[in-house]
This record gives sequence, structure tokens and C-alpha cells, in this order.
Amino acid sequence: MSLITWSHACTVGVKAMDDQHGNLMDTLNELRLMLLRSSAHEEVNEQLERLVQFTSLHFESEEQLLEQNGYPGLPEHRIAHRRLLSEIRRTVDRAEQSSHVAIGPLLVFLRDWYLNHIEGLDQQYGAWLNERGIF
Repeated sequence: MSLITWSHACTVGVKAMDDQHGNLMDTLNELRLMLLRSSAHEEVNEQLERLVQFTSLHFESEEQLLEQNGYPGLPEHRIAHRRLLSEIRRTVDRAEQSSHVAIGPLLVFLRDWYLNHIEGLDQQYGAWLNERGIF
């Protein structure tokens, strides 16, 4: 998996969400580096747990912002968030129980999902919130 790099396409125009998206990308990149360095299984699991926790907190924060502002696409957003968290949790649980879980495919999935989500669904709420004076 290649590093995730921040680009203009990742900017939704809401500073708090852009900052959190950057932190998520950093967490994924650190996990990738840990795998390349052949870090201990326990360290990789701890980083996976950090990723799950931060992703969950970000989704809660994002959903709260959207709910407070009456965003009409919130139900679709929540479904996408739940689906990803479920996928991550299943993989993390498997990784914690076995040292032979292929984390690489999960990282590729996460990278693609995050980028597609940020550059797709999140762009929609960014413009919508910006129209209401939220930056």
C-alpha cells in the first residue's frame, strides 16, 4: 500500500473535519510503516485499535455536526460509517486472535474507502455546510 497523501480533493472546507481527516490519514500511514518495519504483532494491534478509536470518534463528531445543522444526507452517511466500523472491527478482532491475519489488504481497503468517502460523500456535506457559513 502506498502512503496516503493529502491533496486538494481531500479538503471538504470545514476545518475541524479536514484536521480529523488528516489525522486519520496519518494513522493509516503509520500503520503502513509499522508493517514495512515488521513491527511486533502487539504494536500493530495497538495501532489498529488507535485507528478504530479515532475513526469512531471522528464519525461521531462528523455525524453530530451534520445533525446539528440538519444535513439531509445524514442517514446515508451514518450507514457508510457503520459499515466501515464493522469491517475494521472484524479485522482487528481477527488480528488480535492470530498473528497470521493479512493486514495489508485491510490497509488497501481502508485507504481506498477513506479517500473515496472523503472525496465523495464528505465533499457533499462540505459544500452544504459552507453555504450555511460553517467553515
